[in-house]
Amino acid sequence: MVINIQKQFSSFQLDAQFEVPKGITALFGKSGSGKTSIINTIAGLERPDQGEIIVNGQTLFNSKEKIWVPAHQRQIGYIFQEGRLFPHLSVKENLLYASKVTSKPMKHQQFDYIIQLLGIDHLLDRQPARLSGGEKQRVAIGRALLSNPQLILADEPLSALDESRKAELLPYFERLRDELEIPILYVTHSAQEVLRLADYVVAIDDGRVTTPGPAREVLSDSRINKQAHRAMSSQFKASVVAHHQDGLTELAANGVTLFTPTVKAEVGSPLCLEIFGHDMLITRLRIAESSALNQLAGKITSVTTPAPNSIFLTLETAIGELTARLSARAFQKLGLVAGDNCHLCIQAIHQSNRNSCA
Repeated sequence: MVINIQKQFSSFQLDAQFEVPKGITALFGKSGSGKTSIINTIAGLERPDQGEIIVNGQTLFNSKEKIWVPAHQRQIGYIFQEGRLFPHLSVKENLLYASKVTSKPMKHQQFDYIIQLLGIDHLLDRQPARLSGGEKQRVAIGRALLSNPQLILADEPLSALDESRKAELLPYFERLRDELEIPILYVTHSAQEVLRLADYVVAIDDGRVTTPGPAREVLSDSRINKQAHRAMSSQFKASVVAHHQDGLTELAANGVTLFTPTVKAEVGSPLCLEIFGHDMLITRLRIAESSALNQLAGKITSVTTPAPNSIFLTLETAIGELTARLSARAFQKLGLVAGDNCHLCIQAIHQSNRNSCA
């Protein structure tokens, strides 16, 4: 797949050139960098000013040759941030709708395979209103696959889900990557999702491709690595318990007491908070005498190495899933592996300014 597109929007100039191999390619960048605009042009929802789009050898757009294939003829599956299922149709009817609007519908055996792959066979008779957020997204993925696409576009498909639903859905994207040969262009600003899912990364900043390449190589780039580290934060919910005279606010998060510099919120108010990966220190044992007021027990569920000198640990804790960043040397010194128990010293907690919270 070859993308070479230019388009002037009211707020920025889109100028992107890259290729997409098999597997999952992540369009990675901050919010507003142009990621969704790129996949909308590929889908045929936006028309570029100039350039070309070639998918599976078929030219979908070429400004010089005046080629423009309409969206409904492109044979592209689109997974939105929210499922966008038809509320008046059952799950099965939503899935079958995809085969009605494609010129090359999948066979019955393929329908059975996809509902088994996504674990939605027991949901077929339900209405969308009776589905959880994660279930709706699995049905939306199934509907995209049943359109028999030559390409799947996924626009931040996990962003509207809480952490437990994200954890539920991630293995299904891994199965799509590993078992199907359909290339997936996956939009995200989450470094965690890039690290877990992507084979290839196209880093986007202000409408331009800054660094394309294999995921490990791109995340080794110092510029992208800094962006990934900034993005590497974990969100959780808490409520205000008390404001103390020493300038600290006491918080409660799923039964855990935490302290942070005074926040402007009334006692009892709910808060959406986040902890950055570089603000966590990892120890094998709890430190009894320490200046760290916030300590948590955790269990390591996964270890990822995005670059030679960086280690990301995913940890299961009482306040939810957290992701910590360590240097390779510190990680080797501790001798940690997935499945080990450990303790976290949290150096800073921030109020989140994102649209959703775990």
